[in-house]
Amino acid sequence: MQRSKLPYFFLALAAVLAISALALLILRLKERSAAAAAAAKPPVTTTSPQTPPEKIDNLAKPLPPEDPETVLKNLGVGTSSVDPAELVNRIAKALEAGDLSTAARLIGKDALDPATAERLKALSSGKVKLRQPDGVREVGELELNSRTRWALELDGAEPGRDRILLDLKREGGKWSVEKLTLPPAPGEPIPRAVLADSLGVADAFLQAVLKQDFEFARAFVDSATVSDAKIAGLCILFEEGEYRMRKSKPLRSMFQREDTVGYLANVETTDGKQSAQFSITLRQPPAPSNWRVSEINLDQLLADYARRVAGGDVYYSPLVKNPSGGDTLALYFEFDEDEMNPRTRRQLEIVSMILKADPGKKLTLSGHTDSLGSEDYNKSLSARRADVVRDFLTKSGVSAAQIVTVAKGSSQPRRPNFTESGEDNPEGRRANRRTEIYLDF
Repeated sequence: MQRSKLPYFFLALAAVLAISALALLILRLKERSAAAAAAAKPPVTTTSPQTPPEKIDNLAKPLPPEDPETVLKNLGVGTSSVDPAELVNRIAKALEAGDLSTAARLIGKDALDPATAERLKALSSGKVKLRQPDGVREVGELELNSRTRWALELDGAEPGRDRILLDLKREGGKWSVEKLTLPPAPGEPIPRAVLADSLGVADAFLQAVLKQDFEFARAFVDSATVSDAKIAGLCILFEEGEYRMRKSKPLRSMFQREDTVGYLANVETTDGKQSAQFSITLRQPPAPSNWRVSEINLDQLLADYARRVAGGDVYYSPLVKNPSGGDTLALYFEFDEDEMNPRTRRQLEIVSMILKADPGKKLTLSGHTDSLGSEDYNKSLSARRADVVRDFLTKSGVSAAQIVTVAKGSSQPRRPNFTESGEDNPEGRRANRRTEIYLDF
């Protein structure tokens, strides 16, 4: 009789189920063990996918505290950053906090030779306080997109000792400090090295213009090619147009030659809403002379001034060409009037400051009219326009001996009084009603 195989089937099934249950138990125990091990490990920090690798630089690494002497003796290459402003601001904060170790490591050995390191040590041992606002200022480019200069403006220091200069270089997309120029200590002579290069001269000239310091600005120009009227006109444009140097890339390098360089000066209104620019060229005479401002092209700045201040009339400009050559300041009057408006008075306040600073300076005032009216009447009106300017200057403290007045009537129009078809030209006549100030310096 053949035995049934059914009992063996159920026995095998039971064995399979038992083995499966045991395998499942072992698998779950392994998963729990792995989870526990992962929980015990410190979290791993990864770069966010939104942060490009080139945006990560060694500014993000904390600088551990260390003895300043040890740091100065063992300086590395310095810190690099994709953002030069961030690097300069970190150095400024370290100096204000008296943290020489951090400042030195941010600057690096290339810019800190032993003598400079000792001077930095002496400076940081005192109270370093930056001017507010704008204690950290971008000066401009030494080379287009590759070398730039920043200034740390010190509060309360005398001129010549009131700033720390940081020249930065760009390599591999990141910026680092290439050179550090510290102010001299009290009692030490002020070196002219800060003003020896073209960027230093250009910046010093424009800072003087911003402060309406005509005499200081004049010291940086070639008087054979840049007239006093142009300097005064630039002072007036900055004052009336309410311009300041743009905070980002105020001076951009246009070209660099052995003895000639050009910069594009970027300005903006004090509210930051409007911007304009003009070009400035510098030449270096034979040694030992320093760089000098040899040319200033104000065409773009005058166009912006005309659009915002003069109602769009480019001929209604405070700076005009003199028939005898050179530049002349111009003040404008309404039709048949010899009274000055508030804007004209402010322009004359700047001129009076120039004259009072040096009693040896003289100027000529020439009055002008449009062509409406008789020749005798226009001669008289032009004389009154010159006289009213003279009277304002003398009341401001200028000696009458410094002023010469001339009445030109309608004999020297700047623009046509009539169109080609013979019709009246009100815009042209508007530019002809003026008093011109020729600076006979």
